[in-house]
Amino acid sequence: MQRSTLLGLTAARRDLVLAVAAIVGLSRLLEGPLAWVVAVLLLVGTLLGSLQVLANVDGPAGDGVPIESLILPAVAAIGCLGAIGLVPVGIWLLPALAASAYLVDRSLVLEERFLRAEQGLSADDRSSVLVATLLIGFIAFIGAATLVPGGLAGSAGSAGSAPVPGAPAAPLAGSDLLLLAIADAVIAGLLGYRAAALRVASMRDALWSAATYAIAIAIGAAALRAMAIPRLIGPALLTLAFYLWDAFHGAAPSRRRDPAWIWQTGLLLVLGALVIGWNLLIRR
Repeated sequence: MQRSTLLGLTAARRDLVLAVAAIVGLSRLLEGPLAWVVAVLLLVGTLLGSLQVLANVDGPAGDGVPIESLILPAVAAIGCLGAIGLVPVGIWLLPALAASAYLVDRSLVLEERFLRAEQGLSADDRSSVLVATLLIGFIAFIGAATLVPGGLAGSAGSAGSAPVPGAPAAPLAGSDLLLLAIADAVIAGLLGYRAAALRVASMRDALWSAATYAIAIAIGAAALRAMAIPRLIGPALLTLAFYLWDAFHGAAPSRRRDPAWIWQTGLLLVLGALVIGWNLLIRR
């Protein structure tokens, strides 16, 4: 890569990272629906910004930037936007913003390295993607639960009241629970697409695989919140569920008509019905 191209790539990446960090920092002053609007805009903006940055990479194939290469930086950005809500306003915001900028920057650097690879991804590269996916997923699940009032069991609600030690966490309202499940499903679907793109050749198979990740994690998110798993343990268990689903699902054939896929889909539907019934019961 020519020196001028490398400098241009570095400058473009730096500008995107600084813009994301600035939006994440300012979002700490937002709450309610406005925070969700900013999160969606940041997701779209980071996807487009990552496309502009990675388009400067001189890859051996010259086929442009694949969609999956844009996912990790974008999910990292919205995850940091949500998780920053756990940081009190003050001096601790500075290291939190620095960590946010570092995570987005490393995600872009990782994807840049993969685009420049001449022999495809090695086993170590695939492991790097998995580790980055799990880390970003954990932060994003925390961020989603933070944006939903009461999404983290045992945390302060939308009114800002402090939780009572030892008191059972109140169940979420139906609309808030649905919002939490959808947010986690979107995160899992995007990250699932990135994981599936490593092992399937067609976009159709990757999208179908991503849908199963989304449904599985949405069910898990609703179940964990119904059990009132306290604070960050819930997002950690969701990340573990994502990893286990990836290990299980990655070994299955990638054809939609395969019996294994039909069985997986049926299992998700049954689990979904059980979780919905459970949440309805605990509200009585």
